[in-house]
Amino acid sequence: MARIHSTAEVSPAADLGPGVSVWNQAQVREGAKVGAETIIGKNCYVDSGVTIGARCKIQNNVSIFHGVTVADGVFLGPHVCFTNDRLPRAINPDGSLKGSDDWVVSETVVETGASVGANSVILPGIRLGRFCLVAAGSVVTKSVPANCLVMGNPARKVGWVCDCGSRLPDGRGTITCPICGNPTAISG
Repeated sequence: MARIHSTAEVSPAADLGPGVSVWNQAQVREGAKVGAETIIGKNCYVDSGVTIGARCKIQNNVSIFHGVTVADGVFLGPHVCFTNDRLPRAINPDGSLKGSDDWVVSETVVETGASVGANSVILPGIRLGRFCLVAAGSVVTKSVPANCLVMGNPARKVGWVCDCGSRLPDGRGTITCPICGNPTAISG
């Protein structure tokens, strides 16, 4: 059974798996799906149609807008924002208010075990690879390969990380993690 704080706003049309925790003042919209044992922190926003996998940790003030799919075991640090429009405008050139017909949903995918640091912004229409690591404060404008470490604005590759999160030595092919001993195949 899900644990929902009394001040959270969870639509009855949202699908929450067993053991999900939704903390105070978070909002989970209709059609959102949240996997088992995922934690949604204080003041988070999960838009309609968003899918979140099992055992994710979504820290305070994260915004996940329509078009985003988050796989199992993903970590999203405080204030991470997934944007949903590459051409944001409130009005058309003639001054009329933009509506839903003016918006093209771009699918964003966050693969298993990926980690996104605090205050990062993820533009729509990209893929964050398995167990990649986005450093805090980054602005991600293009897809990130599996196990890649990116940082900056715009985010750029600065190295590789093991599935355990430890920095890997530079190299190509399969690299053994000096911390956990796990072999990691590096693709680029």
